[in-house]
Amino acid sequence: GVMEDKRNIPIIEWEHLDKRKFYVFGICMTMMIRVSVYPFTLIRTRLQVQKGKSLYNGTFDAFVKILRTEGTAGLYRGFLVNTFTLISGQCYVTTYELTRKYVSRYNNNNAVKSLVAGGSASLVAQSITVPIDVISQHLMMQRKGESMGRFKVQNQDGKRMLVFGQTKDIIVQIFKADGFRGFYRGYVASLLTYIPNSAVWWPFYHFYAGPHLLLQAISGPLAAATASTLTNPMDVIRARVQVRAR
Repeated sequence: GVMEDKRNIPIIEWEHLDKRKFYVFGICMTMMIRVSVYPFTLIRTRLQVQKGKSLYNGTFDAFVKILRTEGTAGLYRGFLVNTFTLISGQCYVTTYELTRKYVSRYNNNNAVKSLVAGGSASLVAQSITVPIDVISQHLMMQRKGESMGRFKVQNQDGKRMLVFGQTKDIIVQIFKADGFRGFYRGYVASLLTYIPNSAVWWPFYHFYAGPHLLLQAISGPLAAATASTLTNPMDVIRARVQVRAR
């Protein structure tokens, strides 16, 4: 009957995708989403790290205060470094698809394939993302003339340090303080956030996604919203572990 037909949406497998278009489209979409979401990520991170309500009363208050004291640039601290996580996004998709293919030899259940592949893809992606995240979060913590985190960027003779100068500065400080392990602070918390997140994301994605490209574009964020609502508490812990002193 009609009901069976409706659930029989063909899931687009890797072989049938026009990969170049998919990657370019994916990156453009991701960049657009990131540019619009980034200030809120920065604000959320600062709100999670501040002690009580010492600096900001909430999202809107933080938004206004940061704009006033640090300008638009303040809302995008660490953004350039953060865009490197796009690479991990591509690694994620590739790992996901390859694992899915591998699992289908042993088990053809869509949910199983999505769970296993989502989990593995997450592991690979997080190994790339966490260090970038740690660095960009420390950059997010730099306020005018002070820092909310453990590390403070040196202002070289009053000139505003170039983005990559600041980045190098933070990298050196993290390494001095904690060695290589410093870049993997919160790695376990991250895995605990994103492996379930990712494992949950794909079945939801397939649930929301029809064959239409626009639908797929929308179902990504929809599935992400569903998944991140489920994993938010872990995310708070992750931000604190990464930025706070021991």
